[in-house]
Amino acid sequence: MALSDLLYPDNPKRRQELIHLHQELLDCMSMNFHATNELAGVLNTHLGCTISHIKMRESSTVKENCDIIIQAMSEIQRQVQKIDSDMKEKLEPVLYQKLYDIKEPELEKIAIAHRVFSIILGEATSTAGMVATKLIGSNLITLTVSKLVSLLAQIGASVLGGISITILGLGIEMILHAILGAVERNQLLAAVRSYEEHLAEFKEASEKYQRAIHEVTSSVRHQVQ
Repeated sequence: MALSDLLYPDNPKRRQELIHLHQELLDCMSMNFHATNELAGVLNTHLGCTISHIKMRESSTVKENCDIIIQAMSEIQRQVQKIDSDMKEKLEPVLYQKLYDIKEPELEKIAIAHRVFSIILGEATSTAGMVATKLIGSNLITLTVSKLVSLLAQIGASVLGGISITILGLGIEMILHAILGAVERNQLLAAVRSYEEHLAEFKEASEKYQRAIHEVTSSVRHQVQ
């Protein structure tokens, strides 16, 4: 038993908490990587975008992986904003407003959007209008992505940011050394609190983001069938 465990008997329990919370954070990040790639694939296939797929880097830190997702999400935001600008430029004001009118039938919105993409791309897939309508008319980009980007930036800037995502395979003592630099009760408590505070909000925002993307991708699969 480590000397710190003799001095602070609750340390072993805190260690396990820390390991569990770190794994939860990594699982959540991994799902966000997957969801972001799904959305990028839909945009590339149906709306003529060129968004690179991203991969979680196991040799990098939490912050470096947060930055990868943030960069991809920022590119998605930029390209969706461009799509919106193209819509506004090529549609009469009345038709453009219909895309944002919650009372307007979705099929009418899809037909309007598809008309624009047939012009922009020369030949648009049958799902182009539907994808554009769901992205522009929903809060996926304006709220969901923006919220998640903000939380990722906070996590990257926190005490968690400098931790390597591969420390789980190094053993408990190495994990604690990587996280804290020393095994002391107050540091363990601070680290656990930091994880808990960030993770609760991050998980909620991630679930909303993943649900929103699932709605788009499910609609695409249904359209293609």
